Amino acid sequence: MDYPSEQRPGAPVKAGVPEHGRIPKYYAVKTQIASLLDELGEGGLLPTERELTAMYGVARETVRQALRELLLEGRLRRAGRGTVVAGPKLEQPLALASYTEGVRRQGRTPGRTLISLDRFPCPDALAEEIEAERGEPVWHLERVLLADDERVGLESTYVSVARVPRLDVDFDPDSSFYAYLHDALGIGFGAADERIETVLATPREALLIGTPPALPMLLIHRVSRDVEGRRLERVRTLFRGDRFSFTTQLARRN
Repeated sequence: MDYPSEQRPGAPVKAGVPEHGRIPKYYAVKTQIASLLDELGEGGLLPTERELTAMYGVARETVRQALRELLLEGRLRRAGRGTVVAGPKLEQPLALASYTEGVRRQGRTPGRTLISLDRFPCPDALAEEIEAERGEPVWHLERVLLADDERVGLESTYVSVARVPRLDVDFDPDSSFYAYLHDALGIGFGAADERIETVLATPREALLIGTPPALPMLLIHRVSRDVEGRRLERVRTLFRGDRFSFTTQLARRN
C-alpha cells in the first residue's frame, strides 16, 4: 500500500512514514481516514466506528486509536452523538492584543462565560508579580473563552482592586478586559512577559472547557505592564490544543 505525503500546510513531508517503510497499522488507517476527511469537508459527518472497521478491515481498537489522534490534532470534533470534520484551528497572535481582537480577525465571534469574580488578600508570590502589597485586596476574574459559542479556553486574571476598584460594578464580563481598562480607566498596555507550556487540564478545568482530561492544553502565563512600566495584571490562560495555534513575527536583532 502506498502512503502519499499529506498536503496540508505544515504536515510532515513524508507523512510520518519511516525510511524502512514499516508503520503501525493504526497509522495506515489514520492516513486513510485523513483522506476521507478532505472529501467530507468541514462539518461532514464521519462514519461510525463500526462502519470504519468494516471499510478498512481492521480491529475496532485500531480505528479508535486512529480517531483519538485525529481528535487530539483537532481534525475531528465531537458533535452530539457523532463525530464531524473540524474547521481550521484558531490562530492567536503572540502580541499585546486581546483575545477578542484575535478571534474577530478570523471572522469568528468571540465570547466569554463568567465563572467567578472574587476578591481576596494578595499572597506574597502574586504581590511581587503585580506590584501589590501583601494582603491588599486583589480581584480574581475567571471566564470560559468562546469562539462562535464553542468553548475553547479558560482564563484567570488577577489585578489589584486599587487599580480597578469598580470591576464588579462597571465591567461586562462578556467583553474585553483590555478594552474596559482603556476606555473606562484610561489604562493602556505597554509590555508583557509571556511563557507558554503544554499541560493537561485539571478535572475541574476540563469540565469547564468541556474537553476530556487527556486533551493537551496550551498554557500561557502573562504578566502585563502599563505604558508607564508598572506591573498591572497576571493572567493564566488555558487554550485547547486541538483548536488553537499561536503565531508571532520574528526579526533579526542588529
